[in-house]
Amino acid sequence: MGPLKLAVVGGGPSAFYVASRLLSLVPPAHPSASQLRVHLYDRLWAPHGLVRYGVAPDHPENCVHKFDEAAKDGRLKFFGNVNIGGVPTNASPAALSLPLSTLFKNYTHLLLASGCTVPILHPALPPSDRCVPALSVVHWYTAHPSRPPPPPLDKTSHVSVIGHGNVSLDVARMLLTDPAILQKYDVPEHVLEVLRRSSVKHVSIVGRRGPFQAAFTTKELREMMNLSDASMVPLDPSVLEPLPGETPTRQQTRTLQLLQKGSKNVFGTTPKTWSLDFFRSPTGLASSPESGSLSLSLAHTALDPATRRAVPTGVSSALATDLVVTSLGHRADPAGPLVDPELGHARAAAGRVVGLRNVYASGWAAAGARGVLASTMLDAHAVADAILGDWSGARATTPKEVMASGETVELEGVPEEVEGGVREGTVTTYEEWKRVDEEEVRR
Repeated sequence: MGPLKLAVVGGGPSAFYVASRLLSLVPPAHPSASQLRVHLYDRLWAPHGLVRYGVAPDHPENCVHKFDEAAKDGRLKFFGNVNIGGVPTNASPAALSLPLSTLFKNYTHLLLASGCTVPILHPALPPSDRCVPALSVVHWYTAHPSRPPPPPLDKTSHVSVIGHGNVSLDVARMLLTDPAILQKYDVPEHVLEVLRRSSVKHVSIVGRRGPFQAAFTTKELREMMNLSDASMVPLDPSVLEPLPGETPTRQQTRTLQLLQKGSKNVFGTTPKTWSLDFFRSPTGLASSPESGSLSLSLAHTALDPATRRAVPTGVSSALATDLVVTSLGHRADPAGPLVDPELGHARAAAGRVVGLRNVYASGWAAAGARGVLASTMLDAHAVADAILGDWSGARATTPKEVMASGETVELEGVPEEVEGGVREGTVTTYEEWKRVDEEEVRR
């Protein structure tokens, strides 16, 4: 059995879960351990991707410790500030750019774990300084290298968040939580300064369907219910009724119970409030030239019993607001490596990129932006198992060969451009990032 030298495009949770799984299934004492190498490439200087730059600071993830353990294995190497196969972005303008073919020549196997980095925009809500993607807000409060500007919270009393997923609740929670509480977490000081000057009094969380179709988890909803300085506007009981003949799932039942009970604080007793506006679909956003206030036009919707899709009822309303944040999911960068523009991610089956031998995809790069970290881990483990199965010769199909053979590849080698970047300090290693991280924690 020849060597397994795997290049991974991406340094986020899916990439590290695959790497950790491979290293654990082929431990140092394994007869083939000396033939395994895993090299992770990320366009950002720091590892961990979504865990570092996509999760709210008050939600630290324990999986980083697992990734640290994997990185202690000398067979794994991380190379940050390396943009593989994509176009330069403002997130990493100085990154070393390399074509995907560079990895084909230097590795026997390739894994795409680059995630979905492009926000899906609402066709009726073009971006502006007062209508921004949630990703911009998230990258602001996580200090992403792209350095998006802070939202104008000092001039904002009402925020409308479009979408009923976990990211929507994250954004709402960050805007409604007392900065004195947030400063206990890893929230950058420049973010806290903006939040201390915030004038936000209410956040409307708007979705085109009902509570049984909402994508947020019970855990996220419970945290909203327990906010210390905010309360939820009570829901019309009719909104909480399932369709005839529909039996709620266990999770839907738990969500329903939370919504029926309402927030810990009684509505009207807190300085800030929030609402879940179900069955509302944005149709436009207008600005008043006199007052400067915004008017969000909303079509009222209902569920089609046959398709479970939201359909307009013919009724509409307007919501006065100061800032709109759209949180409608993400897709892969169409300029990214092996992205199928029709799908918005790589075309893969059982973790294998269709038509290419020894080329794989995991996480959002393979299936689109869906699921939570736990599902990402399970998917990554399945892909790692597929890689090891193919390495052992269990795969009978022979699609197009693009990777280097085990006879020609240098096990310890990296592309010469990367080697030069490490020497010059423009390409970061895990050890270098770890020293910076430890200093940040110390401070």
